[in-house]
Amino acid sequence: MARVVIVGGGYGGLASAVRLAKLGHDVTLVEASETLGGALTSVSEDGFTWDAGPDALLVPAVVRDLFRKSGRPLGSELGLEGDDGLAPREMVREHRFADKTVLRLPGGSRRAQVEAFEGLSPGLGAQWDEYVHDYEEVWDLLRRHYFEEPWQPGALPKDVGRLFGSRDVLYKHLKRIFRDDRPATVAAHTFVADGHDLRNVPTWAGVVTYLGQCFGAWTLPGGLHGLRDLLAARLATRGVTVLVGTPVRDIEVRGGRAVAVSTTRGGEIPADVVVCAVDPRRMPALASYVERTMPAIPPVVTHLGLTGDVPDLPHETVLHGDPMLVIRPGGQAPDGCTAWTLHGRGRLAEDMLRVLARAKIDVRDNVVARIDRSPRELVTDWGGSPHGVLWQGRHTVRQRLGPRTPVEGVYAVGAHATPGAGMAYVGLGAALVATEVGPA
Repeated sequence: MARVVIVGGGYGGLASAVRLAKLGHDVTLVEASETLGGALTSVSEDGFTWDAGPDALLVPAVVRDLFRKSGRPLGSELGLEGDDGLAPREMVREHRFADKTVLRLPGGSRRAQVEAFEGLSPGLGAQWDEYVHDYEEVWDLLRRHYFEEPWQPGALPKDVGRLFGSRDVLYKHLKRIFRDDRPATVAAHTFVADGHDLRNVPTWAGVVTYLGQCFGAWTLPGGLHGLRDLLAARLATRGVTVLVGTPVRDIEVRGGRAVAVSTTRGGEIPADVVVCAVDPRRMPALASYVERTMPAIPPVVTHLGLTGDVPDLPHETVLHGDPMLVIRPGGQAPDGCTAWTLHGRGRLAEDMLRVLARAKIDVRDNVVARIDRSPRELVTDWGGSPHGVLWQGRHTVRQRLGPRTPVEGVYAVGAHATPGAGMAYVGLGAALVATEVGPA
């Protein structure tokens, strides 16, 4: 049995903790803030509750596997028959373009996506289908040798090394494939929404579009932040020691390997294994290995509590342009009220509600509660960016740490680690760490 200390109580830290505890290790999770969850939490005010961070996920099998491999299935935890508990969404999102056309993008169906694009303009369906299914082989290759198998930089299969070494970037690839800007805008959306410059994103990373088509978008009834509470309960079931309000100064390395973590409260916590589930730039012992990386900055976020008649929008609507706004109706609200969350990117020189009003979505007179959160505030509250490492070209994939790090006994998980940001990738990263550490 190894003494495992996990630094950070976000989704990556929680998922790693329950997996490693189930494998028989003595696990201690250390979190700087007073609450667990990181971005996987909620915000509440005046009877309204909103998802603070992600509100949906791709590849639901990752979450199902997490619960099955660490104890009871997710559905059982929610008192449901079967092991699911996740709810599929009818579509991934609605896109509203500058020319006033609209695309409602379904998920989990190749045929439905082709029909949606064909309805936008004849011929676009075939183009979209060709673009997305070029990623089928990419997904299969990465799934077997990157997402589900611990990655060793010096021993990559040739096909994976060739893929990671390609100089092709998503910006140029989309220009080649699409003459119509609208499908290109849809394909690029995930990266633009996460704060990346398409000229620095490798083409292979576009595999996320294939995941949306194959698996669709899923959430948890009541809000995705409910996963935090379920995982926190599983920590207790598995006997994990949880220390909140305990910032970690550094990972202590002696004789070439990790032996403890030093905290601002309680001194050192001895460890045979340390899992860094925060931005590794925050740990002096790891900072030199990631000094060339930068975080992807979160968007401007506004949580709204609305009353009266408001537009009936799907769970996510994107207003493309500059600025780009994302509207996410959802959350808990008092009777007769509605909860919305807005994300803003680009030239936000004025209030987002005025931008919405110009798009004929005017809810300014319906606002009864409002919380504005700047990117700086979000990073401070969460201890880092849930959007992970900023893409700065093809070398970025090799600059992320994880599941192993150059320091013996130290592993990395989370948005800033391999295989990257997003609920699916972070969950896969936790599984990789558990595979590397192995059973007690």
